[in-house]
Parts: sequence; C-alpha cells; structure tokens
Amino acid sequence: MNTVFIVRPFGDKRPVIKKNKAGTPEIFFFDFDKVERDLILPAMLAADLQGGTTQRIFEPGEIKEDMFSGLLLSDIVIADITIHNANVFYELGIRHALRKKTTILIKCDGFDDTPFDIIGYKYLSYDKDNPAALLPDLVKFIKGGREAERKDSPVFNMLPKLKEQETESLLAVPVDFTEEVTLAAAGKRLGKLLLLASEAQSFSWRLPALRLIGEELFALQATDAGRVIWETIKSKHAGDVQANEMLATVYHRLAEAHMEVDRLEGLELLERSNLAIAVLLDNNARTDSTKRAEAFALKGRNLKTKWIHSWKNAPPDQQGIIALQSLSLEAAYKNYERGYYENLNHLYSGINALGLLIIITSLAAQYPEAWAAPFASDQDADQRLNELKVKQQKLTISLEFSITAEKRKLEDQGIADTWTDITEADFICLTSTRSMRVTAIYKRALENAADFYREAAAKQLKIYEMLNILPANIQAALKEMALVDPVVKPKQHFLLFSGHMIDAPTRKNKRFPLSKEATVRQAIKERMIAEKNRLEKDDTLVGIAGGACGGDTLFLELCIELGIAARMYLALPADQFINYSVAFAGNEWVERFNKLYNTLQHPVLSEVKDLPKWLHEKENYDIWRRNNMWMLNAALVNGERNIILLALWDGKAGDGEGGTEHMIAAAKANNARVIQIDMNNL
Repeated sequence: MNTVFIVRPFGDKRPVIKKNKAGTPEIFFFDFDKVERDLILPAMLAADLQGGTTQRIFEPGEIKEDMFSGLLLSDIVIADITIHNANVFYELGIRHALRKKTTILIKCDGFDDTPFDIIGYKYLSYDKDNPAALLPDLVKFIKGGREAERKDSPVFNMLPKLKEQETESLLAVPVDFTEEVTLAAAGKRLGKLLLLASEAQSFSWRLPALRLIGEELFALQATDAGRVIWETIKSKHAGDVQANEMLATVYHRLAEAHMEVDRLEGLELLERSNLAIAVLLDNNARTDSTKRAEAFALKGRNLKTKWIHSWKNAPPDQQGIIALQSLSLEAAYKNYERGYYENLNHLYSGINALGLLIIITSLAAQYPEAWAAPFASDQDADQRLNELKVKQQKLTISLEFSITAEKRKLEDQGIADTWTDITEADFICLTSTRSMRVTAIYKRALENAADFYREAAAKQLKIYEMLNILPANIQAALKEMALVDPVVKPKQHFLLFSGHMIDAPTRKNKRFPLSKEATVRQAIKERMIAEKNRLEKDDTLVGIAGGACGGDTLFLELCIELGIAARMYLALPADQFINYSVAFAGNEWVERFNKLYNTLQHPVLSEVKDLPKWLHEKENYDIWRRNNMWMLNAALVNGERNIILLALWDGKAGDGEGGTEHMIAAAKANNARVIQIDMNNL
C-alpha cells in the first residue's frame, strides 16, 4: 500500500484576512480540518493510500523528526497552499529538495497568490464551502501521478543531474522484528513469516523488512508465499533488481510445477519469468557482467524447461526427434552460451550451454534425416553441424579452464562449494570416456551433500538418459545418485476454523450454551466431511484452529476423529492460554484442552500477552487479533485458492478483540472461501 503525507495549516476555522469585492480587508474563517476530512482523507481511501500529518503522531519526541521522515519516505505528498503559511512552504521546500515526484498541490482560489517559485506548477482548485466536489479529480490526479515519470519538483527540474536519495537505505528495521523473522525462518514457520510480512506493511521500513522475509521464504522454497512478497516490492519499484531476480526464479519454479497439470498455465508462468528477466537486462545488469550472465542463464533455463515439456510426454521412439527439431533447444543453448561468455566465471551458464550443445550434436548423429529436414540441402545441414562441433570443442576447453580456476580459488580460500563440485562432476560426465571416473567424481562431489543437491544433479542427468545421450557415463552417474524418481507432492488444502467459545455459567446473553454442544458438534462435522469429500485424489486437508473451549475444541477433536491432520495455534503458552480461554468453562474443558495439547502440534505465537515493541504503534491490534492473522497466514502459505474458513458465528460482534467477526473479515479480504455455521439456526 502506498503512503501519503499531508502538508497543510493546522487548526479548526482558522481566521484568514481577505479583501472583499470593494477592496476592504475582511476576516474569513477557513476550516482546513474540513478540507482534510471531506476531501483529502476520502481521496486517500479511494486511492488505497495510508498516512496522515504530523498532527497524528502522539509519541513523545521531536515532531520535526517525524515530519522529515514523512516528507522523505512517503510515496505521495499532498500540500494545501491556499494561504502563505510558513510551515507549509517550509515542508514543501524540503519535499521538493528530497523527492523529484509525486507532490500534489491543492488550493482554494481567491486567497493568497501562489508564490513565484511554484507559480508554473499545476495545482487543483477546490471550493471553500464544498471541498468534497473536487474528490473525483483529486483521486484521478493521485493515481495518474503515481504512474507518471514527470518531475514535479522545481529543484530536480532546475538541476537535472541531481539524484534522489535511495530512501530504503535510510530505513532501519527494528532489531526485535529481525529477531522474530530469524526465529520463524529457523523453525520453518511459514505462517509466522507471512504474518510478519502483513504486519510490516504498516510501517515506513516495510520494504527492507519484506526483502528480509522474501529472502527467507526463497531459501525455504516457499514459492507461492515468496511470489506475493516480491511482487509487492516490485509494485513499488518496477525495476528493482533483486525483486526481478527472485521473481524470475519463483515463476520458473511455479511453471515447472504447473506444466504437468496445465501446460498453458505453465507457459504463462514462464512468460512472467521472462518479463522479469527482461527488466534485469534493461536495468543494472547492463553494466554488471555477473548479473547479465545470470539474466541470460535464467532466460536459457526458461527455454530449456519449455523444450523439455515439448517432448518428454511423447512416445519414447519419438522423443529424440521432437527434442531435436524444437526451436527452443537451440534458443536455450544460445542464451546459456551468451551468459557464459558475458562472464567466464559463471559456471552454471557454461555447463548448461555445453550440455545442450552435446545434446544437439548427439541427436543430430542419431537422427540425421530429422536434423537435415529444416535445411535447404544436406550440405547446409552438415556445415551447420560442423560449426556446432567446433563451438563444442572451444567451449569444452574454455569451461575446463574456468572450472579449474574456480576450484583453485576456493581451495586457496579454504572454502568448499557443493555447486562447483557438482559442476566439475557434470563436466567430466559430459567429456570423459571413462565411466568409472564419472562415478568417482560424483561420489566425491555428493559425499556430504544434502538431498537437494543430489536431486538437482539427478534431474539433469535424467534428461540425458531419456534422450540416450552418453548412456554409459549417465548410468554410472545415476547409479551413484541412488535416487528414485521424485514423488509428486499432493496438494495441501487448509481448513481454518474460528468460532464461539462455550458460554461461561455467568453469561447473561447466551451465545453458545452448553446445551447446544452436541448440535454444534454435528453441524461442524457435516461441513468438515463435505470439505474432505471435495478433495481431489491424493490431496490432503489440514485443520487449523486455536485452543479455546467450545468451537475450537470440537473442531480439533473432530479432526482427530475424521483422520484430518490438525494443528492447534496458541496465542500464549498453555498455562496462560488456559487462564484466558479455557478455565472459566470448568475442569472438563481443561482436560479436553490438555488431551489435544498432548496429541497435536501446538505452535505458540508469543510468550507474553503484550505485543512486541515494534508493533506498539499499530492501531486496533492486540494479541488475539494477531493470533487470528497468524492462523490465517499459516493457512495461506499454499495460496488463497487452497484455504477454507469454517466459521461458527451468530453474526454479532464479539466480547473483545480478535473474535470470529474479525477472522471472517480478514479471510474475505484475502479471498478465502468462507463457510458460516449460523448459531441462530442451530
């Protein structure tokens, strides 16, 4: 969400001296609060902006510090220049000196003249008695200003070589926030990472915070979750190098996962990856050989994926011919080759270029007629094949030197790098005539490697095996891998529950009386069975709920009964949670809680009820709302299409913060499917 900072005179019904038609000075009372209330704030809401003025900052300290922060960091500044107010023009001057765009001027005509310094700059005029009439134009101006590249700062227009400060580098992420991210990542708690990302959106330091979380999600291969984070960053800075690098890989991973199920969707995802790569090639990569090499390698990887899926499901006797004649094969090779020659230390692009080149020349030898078919004559086909063989020889010599140099450099530094070792093994597999050496070199490279490295190496070798390329070496290498084909993971769907607690004995307005327990249990069970039956073959359902007495307890007990994996998310440690949300209902409910606690996974959000210091400024937020958002984000890790909220609700506001009403609103805001069990109808 974009942020806005409002620059205007403070005060309700401020007296303003103005000459009447006869030229006599008169005192008028101008309500600048009304202008903000009726015009600026509704425009912010319509344009999906958040922010305000320094008047809304209540924390002790210098208001100047907050004012400077707002003027520097806000995406948009709206300045009311109706009168010659010293503070307004001081702040406007600071903004113009710090940011080249987007500063929007508004004014009520008929009062003070526009100062000479900004007289040529466009402003929007509103009516003193009806400022709301300008609302459509202001919204349009805001949205247009965000997308336009036109400078509206006199300073940057007069000094065209002046460069804006990189505001993100000036922002410090709170230490306690960083600690929460580190702990969540260490525990692979994806839901907690997504919760922290959603909470960070409210603060000026949100972008560096999102980068931190995005990097952790990328390392955890949380593809769907990571995509949202990096797209959020890209929406702020379309040319952001890191965001586009990450998205290029994220969309490639998603494409590979979708290709088997929906080829068209997979191709669309590959194109999204290509669009991110195009940004890289047009951006910083232009002057950075390593980044440029990486960009071409990413482009080659997308083409390679497209090529593989053009033939892998064909009949075995046709795979080689289809693979050879695919236009994506040579295009992938050329991009990898270009990446390698951009930077000879970029071994990934080099080894892939060599591998594809060997595939081309080997398949051409296996299927000479298929190779010659696109050429005007056999002589042209032979000439092209000879050219590729010469390229293969040169690339082999060059890559061998590059690998050797990299290995020596790492040895001198005392560094072990598994990817370099695998690249060396791949090179020997592609060039050696001794299969026993191939086995030995892969054994050494993968001796202490994690399964991820083995799977990546085996995946590449399987391509050669399917196309009958270097069969002796490939079999020797795969034998060392000792891996079976990777099992396709079933899709995981989340059934999130939120509902009323059982009524306390002293409760006057009955909501969930104990007498309704059996009826409520049956209603929950019927809907759970219906959702379980909706699953496709091999898909799984995971139940998520809190641990409060009443609906939560019934839902989790039913998960165990119906064979649904379940997790009990606790806002606080068990002893504290029982005091707040279980004990009032009696010992039986405490015993049922303890049984669930000892049976199910039970992650805990916080050790104390107070929010962490970095969250103190977030309005209308407490541990219970945070727990709702935590559970929701835990269910969103596989995307919004794979989550259902089952809500037991009477349609009324709860007794405190963070109830079912809040959870339903949050779930709908994230496009989750909501199923309500209306307590009034039970």
